[in-house]
Amino acid sequence: MSRATTTVERAVADFLRHLRERNASPHTIKAYTGDLAEFSAYAGSRGWRQIDHIVIRGFLSQLYTKGLSKTSVARSLAAVRSLYRWLAQEGVVEQNPAKLVATPKLPKKLPRVPTIEEMNSVLDGQLPEAAAFPQRDRLMLELLYGCGIRNSELTGINLDDIRLSAEAILIRGKGKKERYVPFGESAKSALTSYLPVRQAFLAEVHKNTPALLINRRGGRLTTRSVGRIIKKIAVAKGLSPDVHPHTLRHAFGTHMLEEGADLRAIQELLGHERLATTQRYTQLSMKHVLQVYDQTHPRAK
Repeated sequence: MSRATTTVERAVADFLRHLRERNASPHTIKAYTGDLAEFSAYAGSRGWRQIDHIVIRGFLSQLYTKGLSKTSVARSLAAVRSLYRWLAQEGVVEQNPAKLVATPKLPKKLPRVPTIEEMNSVLDGQLPEAAAFPQRDRLMLELLYGCGIRNSELTGINLDDIRLSAEAILIRGKGKKERYVPFGESAKSALTSYLPVRQAFLAEVHKNTPALLINRRGGRLTTRSVGRIIKKIAVAKGLSPDVHPHTLRHAFGTHMLEEGADLRAIQELLGHERLATTQRYTQLSMKHVLQVYDQTHPRAK
């Protein structure tokens, strides 16, 4: 039997088609395509009844012998679990053997978050010469740090999503979930400086776009461009070259927690589905928590 006609191969093709129809993230589709191609090759001509948790463990072992990291192996297992979940919904299988396979224990890597002082030093005063479009770039920084939004959410903002009088923005998050995120005076000031410049620029290049953030050709700014611009400005302002848009999102959550915000409110603002995801910020802020304990608890003195 050729690979193109194996049971697993056909199911994977159908599953990926289903993900595309549901407008799943291109990153997810790309990762699943690679991971499930490896799984199909390992499964060979086996049918679903012949693939149990032992077979799936064997598949993961093979990935380790190929030199894959625990993170990559965990991602492959997640892809197989997702495939089985879909197969169960479609009535193809009754059991999900991938559920019986333990996820590889991953090292807890927590990103180094810039301090409040460091963030203020980036946002206050003039932007460095590295900023090619200063009004837009300042607004980008203010929205990423001031609203805690994801890079993809930032580039997806349209002009109509801004509620200037309410000081809020309609954000389209993961899985097409929408939420309103408030913004403060700094972001409002950056917005009012940028909007006339944007309008004049689009008139000059004879372009029209609903996108809030535009590039030098008058089109929507891409996530890749945002990452490059943020890094360039951060480095010019003396921050670590590891800084990327997601760092500012982490900084938003961490600094709000440090200043006394409720974890559930932060969860709402960040658009996290599970509180456990938001609780990562409590680990980031442990130093601050211990400091507060030492200073305030009567038995700590």
